[in-house]
Amino acid sequence: MSHLIRCLFFAAGLFAAAVHASESCPQHYVEGQAPRIVNDKLARATRELCFNVFGVMHSGVTRTPLWSAEHLTAANLGSAADLSRENSFHPESQLPRKERAELSDYARSGFDRGHLAPNGDMPDRASQYQSFTLANMVPQDSDNNRHVWASIEQAVRRMAKKEGALYVITGPAFIGGDLRKVGNVLVPSHLYKVVYSPRQKAGGAWFVANRSGAKPQTMTIAELERKVGIDLVPSLPQRQKNTMLRLPQTGKRKG
Repeated sequence: MSHLIRCLFFAAGLFAAAVHASESCPQHYVEGQAPRIVNDKLARATRELCFNVFGVMHSGVTRTPLWSAEHLTAANLGSAADLSRENSFHPESQLPRKERAELSDYARSGFDRGHLAPNGDMPDRASQYQSFTLANMVPQDSDNNRHVWASIEQAVRRMAKKEGALYVITGPAFIGGDLRKVGNVLVPSHLYKVVYSPRQKAGGAWFVANRSGAKPQTMTIAELERKVGIDLVPSLPQRQKNTMLRLPQTGKRKG
């Protein structure tokens, strides 16, 4: 009977996770201000989706997120460390079918379904389930996802534990005229991760090509904004965007 009760509670949690969106989620952003899209080409068919511990701006054109946002706390990471991984990839039911990715888009594509807000940051089962929505995924080179990108994610978690909390913005970049698709989903040329420390009042970013063996670049928030056409942290004055936060070292392979 206790096993049945546990199953019912888990199912209820997944149901609650499916009914997760609201119109805005300022709690995930620095001073409650979401990024602003500067490049008009990126602004078409966008929808904000709000989840328990992260928010997403989704593009119906690329059928990927344009970014995910997290207020990443040491307390949540402590809970996440005790949570086993349960893969539950699923299309996002809140999005129109003509704008969303489907599992079939990724099937036999050769690309991973790469999380933007990582599973490893999720403090509970409902949040973990939410992180496996395809609205939080981009087609990512498998070696890139499992090695260099995993190393960046681990570095951010170490940093958040040390700082107590970070604001994190993660997204794809679509640069150049030779972009490809898997199914109906556009494959990003690059990925980036921005971190901002409220304690140090400074931020920085990693920027990496979406290919095997790519080496990440580090840069200021201002430099990254010029590359991607998005005002990523609009609440910050330009002086802070130009101030480089010291970022942890990352390696190509997992430690």
